[in-house]
Parts: sequence; C-alpha cells; structure tokens
Amino acid sequence: MALTKEKKQNNLKDIKANIAKQKSVIFVDFSKVASKDLFDLRKKLKEAGCNLKVGKKTLIRIAFGQSNISFWNKIKQSIPGQLALVFGIEDEIVPARISNQFAKTNENFKILGGIFEKRFINKERVLELASIPPRNELLGRLVGSLASPMASFVRVLDRVRENKEQIKV
Repeated sequence: MALTKEKKQNNLKDIKANIAKQKSVIFVDFSKVASKDLFDLRKKLKEAGCNLKVGKKTLIRIAFGQSNISFWNKIKQSIPGQLALVFGIEDEIVPARISNQFAKTNENFKILGGIFEKRFINKERVLELASIPPRNELLGRLVGSLASPMASFVRVLDRVRENKEQIKV
C-alpha cells in the first residue's frame, strides 16, 4: 500500500528527529522476521534507551542527506530487503549489542552496517562494538585494576611489619 505524501513527510520528520538526537545508528534487514519477535526487540530496545524505526529506503536516504550525513553510496549495495534503523539515543554501544543478540536467535535478522561518530561503519565494526562490555563492567574492571596494586602493596607492608615483630621476640 502506497503512503500518502503527508504520511511520507511525517515519517521523514520522525526519522530526522531521531537522527538529530542519535549517538549511533545500526542498519538492519528485518525481512521475514515474525512481527511478534520484532515487537519483543522494540521492547528491549526501548528499555535500553534505544529506538527502532522502519522506513522506506528513499525516505531514509533523504533524511540522512538533509542531516548532512552521507553514507548511502557505501550501504546501498548491501541492502537486499527491508531496512530498519536502530537508534542509540542514550548509549552508543547498546544498539549494536542488542541487535547482535537478536541476530543470533533470529537468522532472518541481519546487521548491515551503521553510523558511529558520524561516520559509516561496516558490519564487522558493528560486531566489534557489540562485543564491548557494558559501561558498568568496564568501570568495575578499571577500579579493580587501580585497586589491585594498592592492595598488594598493603599486603607487602603488612608482611614486613609481621616479620619485624617476629624478629623482636
């Protein structure tokens, strides 16, 4: 069913609004994915502060062109079916991680590429981003890395003190 000109303009405005507030975008092909599964994906993305937008390829190309982000020549060869955009509004990495998890359970859901830091990235880079641990885990690792040498130093000093006490006796 063809969209009316008014609906197309509304879709274009909606896509441009998401582009304006995005930190990253993942392009996915969702053809042959059950609508129930797609609704579950939308729910997971919404909980994580992300947004899934399905749109016509022409409207998506126009929206990115008007937002001064040119990528279409790089991705148009790899878009065989329907195109959806996963916008990372609050976090740059979460859309890649959730999309990758969903793609592992749904063989019809394919990651095509994305935009990260206003540059087009290919599928392999998106998968690299998806493998980055969550922010809280990275902060925990950093704190552990900083605390470990200090804790070791305290143990050494404690041993030295114990040894001195044994020598005095």
